[in-house]
Amino acid sequence: MKIHTQNYNDVTVIELQGEIDGDIADVLKDTVVETVSLGRKRIVIDMSNASAIDSQGLELLVWGREYCRRSRTQLKLAGLDETIEKILEITGLQTEFDRHTELAEAVRSFA
Repeated sequence: MKIHTQNYNDVTVIELQGEIDGDIADVLKDTVVETVSLGRKRIVIDMSNASAIDSQGLELLVWGREYCRRSRTQLKLAGLDETIEKILEITGLQTEFDRHTELAEAVRSFA
């Protein structure tokens, strides 16, 4: 798993590449915490290059959602494939996240 961040004006995009699982937990948590501590209040997690997600990956997304809520930071997901969308649906998490098909759409949605 690789994590890259990039800023688009006042939106920070955290791009995930590879499997979203427990192996990336510390790195992703540190990235979210650091982003929020820098005063960035709009975050998109770009999952368009994510190949899979497991239960620990789902827990990680829920943690991110809760951390951002407590920090008064908006969090959106972008680029989820059909499988990840289905997993969110099966687990009842589809309504818990603001999801967008395309990264550009997610970034623009903050306007």
